[in-house]
Amino acid sequence: MPDPVLETERLILRRVGEDDVDAHDRILNTPTMMKHLGGVMERHEIEKRHAKSMALFARDGFSFLFLIEKATGELVGYCGIKWVDNEHAPNQGDHEVGWLIREDRWRRGYAEEAMRAVLDWAFGRVGARHVVALTSHPNIGSWKLMEKLGMERREDLDFVDPSYPEADSPTIQYSLTKEQWETVKCTGPA
Repeated sequence: MPDPVLETERLILRRVGEDDVDAHDRILNTPTMMKHLGGVMERHEIEKRHAKSMALFARDGFSFLFLIEKATGELVGYCGIKWVDNEHAPNQGDHEVGWLIREDRWRRGYAEEAMRAVLDWAFGRVGARHVVALTSHPNIGSWKLMEKLGMERREDLDFVDPSYPEADSPTIQYSLTKEQWETVKCTGPA
């Protein structure tokens, strides 16, 4: 199993490994979970995503991580940091954060718990000055968490990605600066 990178009260956040494709496909690649993320991926797409994540971590020291539930040892999601690399985005090269929690673990606070650790990592060891998160208007749970984490809606960064269904277009963005995060951490959720 790849090394842990971060830890929270209930979760271990570890690097993606070469042997994780089957678990990712079986547990996280469901129609419900992928509804606002472009749909269920083919196995080769998951393999490509994992290779990219491992290469990013090796090169830059950050990427998306798998969330392992301490109580059960089970994979319950992924989250992390990457570069905005969508060719349609006006802010390519920004630090992008994101998450996905498996359906049977929704509404347990895992996404918020994990993302608080990721934001500390982003603004600490990674050295990001600001981060963005991407979603769509219909993905209400996603943007509500962005707001809870203190992120601000950035309509100036919205863009259309023709590979996404019309229902999830445009891609909308939220952003958070290191200074905003320090304030949110000190005063609690926005």
